[in-house]
Amino acid sequence: MRVVRGSDALEKPLQHGVLTVGNFDGLHLGHQSIMRTVSERAAALGGPAAAYTFEPHPRRVLHPEHSPRLLTTLEQKLELFEAAGVDVVILEPFDRAFAALPAEGFVREILHQRIGPSEVYVGYDFRYGRDREGSMKTLTELGPHLGFSVTIIPEVKLEGRDVNSTRIRALLGDAEVEEAATLLGRPYTVRGTVAEGDRRGRTIGFPTLNLAPENEILPARGVYAGHVRFLDDGEPARDSRFPVVTNVGKRPTFKPDDPVLAEAHVLDFEGDVYGRRIELTFERHLRAEQRFDGVDALRAQIARDIEAGRSALRDTP
Repeated sequence: MRVVRGSDALEKPLQHGVLTVGNFDGLHLGHQSIMRTVSERAAALGGPAAAYTFEPHPRRVLHPEHSPRLLTTLEQKLELFEAAGVDVVILEPFDRAFAALPAEGFVREILHQRIGPSEVYVGYDFRYGRDREGSMKTLTELGPHLGFSVTIIPEVKLEGRDVNSTRIRALLGDAEVEEAATLLGRPYTVRGTVAEGDRRGRTIGFPTLNLAPENEILPARGVYAGHVRFLDDGEPARDSRFPVVTNVGKRPTFKPDDPVLAEAHVLDFEGDVYGRRIELTFERHLRAEQRFDGVDALRAQIARDIEAGRSALRDTP
């Protein structure tokens, strides 16, 4: 997959390209449906399947106080694009100067002159141009006049409810990681570096990997079953995967005023992996955060959590 940093960096317009435009945070089932259509149409036309997206998220520039916390890092989003069959990703640097471009100018100068697709597919709520003035009417009228067709993709529904990033964020905030995974088409994942903590887990017999997260969202405070995958070279090897029980919380038994942390106990591995980059999946919610009367009560509960985690992961496809 080719990544182009800005539409002005394209050497020439796409030949027989099929394009989709949006923010695509999370690359959930709705986005994946669009990507499948784009990939299939590109194959039929003999051109590239392309995604045009913005970095950073437009609201982070225009309305930072209302900017959503993102479900995916840029690294994750690019990997998901590639997995979805996208051939070219155009990452448009978003700033106030770009935001000031009128809607018609966006369609003529960016979509038509620079990118030059044969077909464009966008979600039903796509807005563009200065003050989000661009409507579907403008796009569907201008597109054919300039030489590309426009197809509006309706929102995907699952069991009668919309699939969108806002709903997924709310589910994670309610610890509903199983339902979030259904809408994402995969378990929710968080990446980061293993940081050195106070080693308290070792003293009670359950050492943990303390994550310094790169993602902006952790699920609600509580205990989860999932997996850890190593993202860089070392021992264990890159892409090695182990079951984990992860606590997201403030360690109320010891340090209730701590910031929210993600601490993962790896079930079938022991070793020093400080500084390694890892990815944690959150597949099953086991229980809410609790405060215990002492170390013995905490140790006993962790042992129960580990057994519950093993059982939950055995039942996970």
